Amino acid sequence: MAKRIFDSIFSITTLLLLGWLIIICWLLASIDTKSNGLFIQKRIGQFGKPFNIYKLKSMKEVNGIQTISRFGNFIRKTKIDELPQLFNVLMGQMSIVGPRPDVPGYYDKLQGADRKILELKPGLTSPATLKYANEETLLAQQENPLHYNDTILFPDKVALNLHYYHTRTFFGDLKIIAQTMFFWAKSH
Repeated sequence: MAKRIFDSIFSITTLLLLGWLIIICWLLASIDTKSNGLFIQKRIGQFGKPFNIYKLKSMKEVNGIQTISRFGNFIRKTKIDELPQLFNVLMGQMSIVGPRPDVPGYYDKLQGADRKILELKPGLTSPATLKYANEETLLAQQENPLHYNDTILFPDKVALNLHYYHTRTFFGDLKIIAQTMFFWAKSH
């Protein structure tokens, strides 16, 4: 219950402080992609229940091919594209700290004790998020990115998320939030 109250207060406060930035970036993303600047995608949530995640759109279609736009590259690099997920937190679909929600075919397919991860609300940040903050770059360096993700990254994220499941505390969450903010400030 304390976590839900904290999530609500944190998301409302951040939305009040950064709502203007979300609106401006949504407008710029709409102009840049020549479409609605909001990207909505099905992700796997708590207890394996699918939900729609909100992000700012960073890809546009050029000659029938989806490509990351210049503005899209900026909002991805700065993680501004993730800010609309504060609405997911406010609606109770996500938490500030918890395993990042994945597309169907990963967390919903976990077996045995690994399924404990699904008891948690997905989050904006986590120890796995911090470890793999540059995941896109890491995957781009691989000869077979999907195979690397499925055999190296995803199993490690599962292990990190299970460790979080078994050791989570309110003060531990505050530490993860502080580490996330420090990492973000340092990299920008």
